[in-house]
Amino acid sequence: MGESLKNKDMETCRTGNSVSATGQEPLPDGRYAITGGIGSGKSFVCSRLRAAGIEVYDCDAGAKRLMRSSPLLQEELRRLVGEEVYVGGVLQKRVLAQYILESGEHAQQVDDIIHPAVARDFMDSGRHWLESAIFFDSGFDRRVNVDRVVCVTAPTEIRIARIMNRDGISRDKAIEWINRQLPQDEVLSRSDYEIVNDGTADIDAQINDLLRKLGIKR
Repeated sequence: MGESLKNKDMETCRTGNSVSATGQEPLPDGRYAITGGIGSGKSFVCSRLRAAGIEVYDCDAGAKRLMRSSPLLQEELRRLVGEEVYVGGVLQKRVLAQYILESGEHAQQVDDIIHPAVARDFMDSGRHWLESAIFFDSGFDRRVNVDRVVCVTAPTEIRIARIMNRDGISRDKAIEWINRQLPQDEVLSRSDYEIVNDGTADIDAQINDLLRKLGIKR
């Protein structure tokens, strides 16, 4: 791709608007998604965005908070999984995990409860950026309206090493986790920009370039 920050010049962007040879139209007030596979270093990129003054909504953290605090979501999970999924108002993670692992249908049923709640929470948060590891995998891209998607990438071997070091697991298990997600190339092809986090590329420089392309002033 050449540059570490990729912009799909001369193509049609995700929203269907045509772009010129100089790149996509700046969208300083748009909504943006940051995604990237496990081990890509997406969370680190988001931390650097926050350091640059950009508030990023963490979808995983939002889902956990809503499962703790939303009476409506809790009631929906009780109806689906059973009363035992909450004891004294506390989510029983093992009960929920067991239900999800029983079948793909069960996993989808849980997603159909949690993902709409997270999407609403993001839209109501007033934030313009969200972080989601499985933005395309989960179909979350169909639940929220974003103007641009940024994909964080890293070479496979670096991703494997990061996962092994972070979670203390074997190489085979790290590869298995990577293979459970959409291939990095597919996620990148569906995104508008790329930030390379290979341990040597300058992340802050790429972020500054991205913000400039989007017309976002700090």
